[in-house]
Amino acid sequence: MVPQDYPRVIIEAVQPQIDGGRYPIKRVIGEKVAVGADIYKEGHDKLAAVLKVRKLGDKDWRESLLTQGDNDRWHGEFTVTTIGRWEYTIEAYAEHYLSWVDEIAKKNLPGANIESELLEGLAILKKGAAKAQKTDRNRIESVIAAMESALAAGEQAGAVELGTGNVMREMMAKYPDRSEGHEMAPALQVMVTRTITRCAAWYEFFPRSQGNVPYRHGTLQDSIQRLPEIKAMGFDVVYLPPIHPIGHAFRKGKNNSLTAVPGDVGSPWAIGNEHGGHMSLEPKLGTWDDWDRFVATCRELDIEIALDYVMNCSPDHPYVSEHPDWFFHRPDGSIKYAENPPKKYQDVYPLNFGTSDRAGLWQEMLTIFLFWIDKGVTTFRVDNPHTKPVPFWEWVIGEVHRRHPHVIFLAKAFTKPKMMRLLAKAGFAQSYTYFTWRNNKQELTEYVGELTWSEMREYFTGNFFANTPDILPPILQVGGRPAFIMRAVLAATLSSVYGIYSGYELCENAAIPGKEEYLDSEKYEIKVRDWQAPGNIVDIITRINHIRRQSPALRTYNFVHFLSTDNPQIIAYAKVNDDRSDIVVCVVNLDPFHKQSATLQVPLDVFGIAANEQYQAHDLLSDERYRWQGPTSYVELSPSGKMAHIIKIRRW
Repeated sequence: MVPQDYPRVIIEAVQPQIDGGRYPIKRVIGEKVAVGADIYKEGHDKLAAVLKVRKLGDKDWRESLLTQGDNDRWHGEFTVTTIGRWEYTIEAYAEHYLSWVDEIAKKNLPGANIESELLEGLAILKKGAAKAQKTDRNRIESVIAAMESALAAGEQAGAVELGTGNVMREMMAKYPDRSEGHEMAPALQVMVTRTITRCAAWYEFFPRSQGNVPYRHGTLQDSIQRLPEIKAMGFDVVYLPPIHPIGHAFRKGKNNSLTAVPGDVGSPWAIGNEHGGHMSLEPKLGTWDDWDRFVATCRELDIEIALDYVMNCSPDHPYVSEHPDWFFHRPDGSIKYAENPPKKYQDVYPLNFGTSDRAGLWQEMLTIFLFWIDKGVTTFRVDNPHTKPVPFWEWVIGEVHRRHPHVIFLAKAFTKPKMMRLLAKAGFAQSYTYFTWRNNKQELTEYVGELTWSEMREYFTGNFFANTPDILPPILQVGGRPAFIMRAVLAATLSSVYGIYSGYELCENAAIPGKEEYLDSEKYEIKVRDWQAPGNIVDIITRINHIRRQSPALRTYNFVHFLSTDNPQIIAYAKVNDDRSDIVVCVVNLDPFHKQSATLQVPLDVFGIAANEQYQAHDLLSDERYRWQGPTSYVELSPSGKMAHIIKIRRW
């Protein structure tokens, strides 16, 4: 059968979009979405295209014209202004009026008879008049009348001037004929979140270790006393491991021992005992009144709370007796504990998301999220989401956002790249990354380039943690204080979202031999620390966070520009904001043991600086100022002096 209805205008290669529009791209409030598309049509008609944008659920579209570039590539942009889901599409159409204007310009030669063409133009103008509002319609109709009079008098030139003049161009642009066009469907979506999603400094600490008396269990009151220090260092988010009752059965001892002795506090990730489960508070931490005071203090200090969301249960968790079908069972009927060979977690039962009572389990997981949101939590660091069905995450995050669109989800998923990407697509606003294991120049350049230049930048925001309670990277084990400074600068400047686990500022690096794990791990015991111990880097971390707050370029995530250097131990990169009003160059010594020097290539074209122009290089870490000129500069960094430069580029 001959097709009766088909698009006369082709719209393809629309960007940005993820998996053909299956998932939304991501932005934060105030960010732009730059849209591009290939738009063309058979023949020689002039085309027009509009970008149509609205908040999901709104009735009316907001339109803006796309502009035509090279090779039928069209461009436009819009800014998202509120959190939640937005949608955008493109409508393109044959621009009959402009096509007629172009035709008239080519045929209006001395002595040519273009009466027929003028009559065609009048028909186009009358269509426009029929669409116009009263005042504009009157203006168009007056011009039409004048054209008809000119034609009747044989004054073709006058008719042409009237039909193609500024008045008609203005009017016809307002009321185009879109009958021969096509609108892309379905519309593409944008998930818009709060600014702190893409610009934040995280600080992780165990409330039970915030006391100052050895072996005494710390409390939320102790944690409240610690908050001003954390804020003074410049952190925006405090991240708490699980704060729920801890199981007794198979409780882990110090250093993950299978045998606990009296006084061992166990792992917070083994959730649940006679005092309750995921919606209960560990009694040793305090009361709900204490929690309310903790939340209130965070709000006073403008600190947000991130809570670890762990879908594990101790054998003592109420779910085990109330919902035994929510767990995995062996053939003998016993419940399977968690394993990640060779590691065994006898104190933890994983939940079975494929249970026959899937509706009950999934709904309960949603209830836990909603409970803690009501308690003041704004962010959830989700433990091992890659071990749960992705459709669950799409559903539960969607349900949370339907009620609380401001809530942020961070995926702690050190797993295969494709699964990490899929979780981000499915709704996680932030993700842990492989930064922890990227050490040399090539590894860092390739990985950060992938995150900030490829399609991943549209949906994946990497939270660069320099360390975690689970991971003490080898470079920190052997590199001492210079390594801690170097990795802090890298984490805080390569990404606009980064974090440290408490003790990092003290350069704690005692490891279990042969493993990337802390010796005497805080996961299994209470720590009491001297936060001003000699050799600490509190002042440096504070300075780094201050620089981040004062530098718009460092608050951007995308498009890290790596600079060429002639020394593989020196890495250099730049961040530039949209209008180039803020340009920051970071230079870091990757060798914590030796002095290193290099000549770096400065991308003057990226910075908008002329080849012969002098400019200022202001090291924000040391407050030293240098006068640079030309495309090269010499740098020298040493463990005994400076491990890094964070340089503000200023024009004289």
